[in-house]
Amino acid sequence: MISLAMQQVGQRVGQRGVAAWAQPGALLWTRTHRPAAFARHVSYWDAVHERQVEATKAQSFSSTLSNIFSKPSTSSHMADHPDGLLQQLADTDPLPSTATVRMTAAEAAGLRTPPTNARMLTRDFIHTSLYHPGYGYFSKNAYIFSPPEPIQFNAMRDNYAFMNHLGQLYKDLEDEYIHAHDIARQVWHTPTELFRPYYGYAIAKHVVDQFKLDPRGADRIVLYEIGAGNGTLMTNILDYIAQHEPALYRTVKYNIIEISTKLAGRQERASSARRQLTARHPGVRIVNKSIFEWDQPVQEPCFFIAMEVIDNFAHDVVRYDIATNEPRQGVVLVGDDGNYLEAYEPLTDPLIKRYLDVRSQAGYQSPVLSPSLRVRAQRALLPFAANMTEPEFVPTMALVLMDRLATFFPNHRLVIADFDRLPDAVPGVDAPVVQTRYQGKMVACSTYLVQPGWFDIFFPTNFELLRDVYRAVTGCQADVVTQHDFLRKNADLPATSTKSGENPMLSFYENFKFITS
Repeated sequence: MISLAMQQVGQRVGQRGVAAWAQPGALLWTRTHRPAAFARHVSYWDAVHERQVEATKAQSFSSTLSNIFSKPSTSSHMADHPDGLLQQLADTDPLPSTATVRMTAAEAAGLRTPPTNARMLTRDFIHTSLYHPGYGYFSKNAYIFSPPEPIQFNAMRDNYAFMNHLGQLYKDLEDEYIHAHDIARQVWHTPTELFRPYYGYAIAKHVVDQFKLDPRGADRIVLYEIGAGNGTLMTNILDYIAQHEPALYRTVKYNIIEISTKLAGRQERASSARRQLTARHPGVRIVNKSIFEWDQPVQEPCFFIAMEVIDNFAHDVVRYDIATNEPRQGVVLVGDDGNYLEAYEPLTDPLIKRYLDVRSQAGYQSPVLSPSLRVRAQRALLPFAANMTEPEFVPTMALVLMDRLATFFPNHRLVIADFDRLPDAVPGVDAPVVQTRYQGKMVACSTYLVQPGWFDIFFPTNFELLRDVYRAVTGCQADVVTQHDFLRKNADLPATSTKSGENPMLSFYENFKFITS
């Protein structure tokens, strides 16, 4: 889901937004939340370690630093601000002792305002920030950008003309919002919208081809799509089947599972607007429900589609003890004043444990554990050495999706596409990009500890690892291909070619991959 910033269209294509074109201090913040760029990250284990050596640090390092700062230094920053650095080193602010109430995303969903005085697993905090029914990002601020009419690629000179055209469309949209009251609305778009109907046609061709090759001999095409946005992909797929496979179209069943009430309503309106197909098509059904709450067995063969959805699945974060390799689970401590602190505690969550076990059985080793235990133990003896590895974000909710597929969709065929890498992410392995739109520009943040509902939080996917986890959980085989290769096989490429021969549908979103089964 990519956002464009007027003339900067295309400079960062492959990411939702164009990062940091506004000044970091330009964001609007409520009094009870710290700016994202300055939010503190505190580890229980780092904090305990700091307090254990506090006396030694005060006696040993204070005099050493004083000697350093009393001598001529080549670092003007260090020489000009010794007191500030000493204060940071001696900063032992206590962790919020009142943030002891465990809270899940399901419990937070029953609150009208963001929780305070709470301790949440990272995935619960992120899920609440994105999907809370009252103030979540997708419940309140998300708006999917879609060109008013399908873009006429053949009439354009080249990719640059395409980018200019998109920039003008986006500027018109921004001008409309400048005069609207809802100036905080977040705008993003997807390849389905930009390259409609041809991107959806490519998905439809793949579905039809696989249906015909299915040895189970299903008598009709049944599709389930999650996170369908405006309903554009649904319409394009049905258009394609109606035009090229009219016999199959008469019996096709299309089901949309949509967690966002607002987006579900938008799909209903889109169906009504396309009376020739979806409004009068008896096989279309829209279910306003989270896939994680799905409890209806679907025994017949079906296709399960998720286009640019799993990047917004909440993740957990883990770090490993340098000395023992023991994983620690990340939690977010929410104080009485609404400030957020990141902390780590012994691993007790069953879902995190299971994910780490499943991927370990699949032969995966975390890159943060790549140095030998001996080498990391030696590094831990160095002054100022961390007592834990760098953070690693793990897609625990993707594992829940795999469980749902295995339990309730045992005869599914998978079609998932999303980002496999992202620039401007917060620190950590497989870390997310966190950003918001302010005054027509996208501003990247340095942490996920941001005010719930106002920021998009989305992750890259390790598709090869996802394939292995999928195979372990469902017993199904799957293939991973780049979007470029998928489109070359299935898309009507002449329809999206420019006069110069360049093809924006192939050139853009190069950091996309597909997993199909």
